[in-house]
Amino acid sequence: MQVKMKFLDRYLTLWIFLAMGLGILIGNVFPGISDVMDHLSIGATNIPLAIGLIVMMYPPLAKVNYNLLPLAFKDKKVLSLSLLLNWIVGPILMFILAVLFLRNEPDYMVGLILIGLARCIAMVIVWNDLAKGNREYAALLIALNSVFQVLFYSLFVWLFINVLPSYFGFAKYAISIEMSEVVKSVLIYLGIPFFAGFLSHRFLPKIKGENWYHRKFIPLISPFTLYALLFTIVLMFSLKGEQIIQLPMQVVKVAVPMVIYFVLMFFISFFINKSMKVAYDKNAAISFTATGNNFELAIAVAIAIFGIHSPQAFVGVIGPLIEVPVLILLVRASLWLKKKYDT
Repeated sequence: MQVKMKFLDRYLTLWIFLAMGLGILIGNVFPGISDVMDHLSIGATNIPLAIGLIVMMYPPLAKVNYNLLPLAFKDKKVLSLSLLLNWIVGPILMFILAVLFLRNEPDYMVGLILIGLARCIAMVIVWNDLAKGNREYAALLIALNSVFQVLFYSLFVWLFINVLPSYFGFAKYAISIEMSEVVKSVLIYLGIPFFAGFLSHRFLPKIKGENWYHRKFIPLISPFTLYALLFTIVLMFSLKGEQIIQLPMQVVKVAVPMVIYFVLMFFISFFINKSMKVAYDKNAAISFTATGNNFELAIAVAIAIFGIHSPQAFVGVIGPLIEVPVLILLVRASLWLKKKYDT
């Protein structure tokens, strides 16, 4: 059976462009929207936006099969490869590209690093299915990444943003993030939906049945990730105002290292797995899990720490705009590699 992308996923890049345009239109028609948003805030937290970001994170975490976690720890080869690629190779590669391409734009550099540290837990299922990867292994690795993000994302932010830039001579940019803010953001924007997703997966199938949960509930809530993402984008771009003319070049600045990252990360992962004699279906699952990123988390953390107007949040929004067309091409590359190498 041939797997096809769902309508919403297939045209994600278009929806993001339309959301940007709608945001710009709203900002010009209603110039007072910034004051309205300020009145809906408690401290630095904007209430509608916070709700939207939590809603954005909940569906992918409700889909995670947490029962697979014990199996992840039994399969030492997959566990080792996944941890190596997701939590060592991926963050280091994105850090290097951020420094090489954006060292004169420290805000964008930090935004790109935040993306590199947020490992994929949602769209990877789409890419894996299209590439004829092993769905069970993909689900297993998503469960593993979900837990690791809750436990270690804050630590990695401290290491890759507060420590390493200064170590490599970027102290003049005073790149620093208050770690208490990162921990609070992770607990709110990842911890709450993670806990809700875990409870949903644990108890709803027992109450309503497995069939209802996977065939009714999950399809019902899945689009809300996209709806919440588009709501965030509309809001962000409605507040950008005078910066709109400069945006195309800013998008290009961020897009170049991001495209290089996706391409390098996929082929590095694929050929490392191949050298370890991993079968194609498992190789595809591991490679696409390592290649994709959790832009929802990166956007939520960037907005919570730096604000919705920030360049760091802007970088997070550009992420899925670039990811979709590039990953579609990498799916085709993966299927070509399957024909070439898989026996």
